[in-house]
Amino acid sequence: MKVSKRPFGKVDGEPVYEYTLENTKGMQLSAMNYGAAVTSILMPDKFGKSKNIVLGFDSVDKYVEHRPFYGATIGRVAGRIAGGKFKLKDKTVQVMVNEGENHHHGGNPAFESRFWTVETKAAADADEGTLTFTYVSPDGENGYPGNLTVQVVYTLTEQNEWKIHYTATTDETTLFNPTNHVYFNLTGDHTKGVLEHELQLNSDCYAPLREDSIPTGELADVTDTDFDFRQSKPLKTGVDSDHPQLQLNRGYDHPFVLNHSLNQHQADGQISDPVSGRRVRFTTDREAVVVYLNNWADGAYDIDSQPVLAYSGVALETQTLPDAINHKNFGNSILNPGETFQSETVYHFDLI
Repeated sequence: MKVSKRPFGKVDGEPVYEYTLENTKGMQLSAMNYGAAVTSILMPDKFGKSKNIVLGFDSVDKYVEHRPFYGATIGRVAGRIAGGKFKLKDKTVQVMVNEGENHHHGGNPAFESRFWTVETKAAADADEGTLTFTYVSPDGENGYPGNLTVQVVYTLTEQNEWKIHYTATTDETTLFNPTNHVYFNLTGDHTKGVLEHELQLNSDCYAPLREDSIPTGELADVTDTDFDFRQSKPLKTGVDSDHPQLQLNRGYDHPFVLNHSLNQHQADGQISDPVSGRRVRFTTDREAVVVYLNNWADGAYDIDSQPVLAYSGVALETQTLPDAINHKNFGNSILNPGETFQSETVYHFDLI
């Protein structure tokens, strides 16, 4: 395992660095200290040709200018909170409203726009390498109570796994529901999009959305709908659908509740590209995954001199169901003093 570091630009005069882990199988995982964001994952296809299979830029500038969340750590709370309002210990908390009348992805700026400290660990004879990112979110940041200490560890293994491990503690009751917002494009060419990628999810139900993308609180059966991915099928299914839920956001931007097989070797889901032969399987201890296809990208920025358009990547955002604090059946996103939040998601890369 190898680890390297290179300059990646500056934000407000402060240097940004990109760190790269490389295993002996030809995989590379790169991430920067700005937003604890993954900038690149290099993976060979079935012909042995390596390409970057996630959306990302070659310097920090566009991450700042356009804030597309590419590869970023999202928090304190992923997704949306209705009205930016919720109750904690019988007190009403109002956090920043930054998308219409609602709170989105922790506010603006949030984790994706913060500098994180970084520690690296890798050795030539080791079977894994790690990048450890740490950030202290101060009491009151974007309206959230409590000083929150967050650690995110990215691990690349010789088995071609990318492990994301979250740890957090707080000195006051608060909310915490992080995710990573990496967009996969297994072709290695964002101009080809991901609509021909095939998705499989071990999920029997999804969370319908209101017009403002806040969950209604219902959990709907996927049977006989275009939300049924229990058998693998192309992502274009949802974009071509006349289902009212899929008309809201030009396709998928929905939480799916995961079944979590008792067989620890069975993945919670996977995406694959029939042309390149690349596949990504994922397992997580979170209750849900939000599937989003970069539906609203409109060519306002480019990668490698080519505009980024809708459906250029697919995000698999593992998390507790969005707006859980306002829905009793959606799980727990409350973190109390004396508790330690821990969660892990693993992406495994291979060929079909």
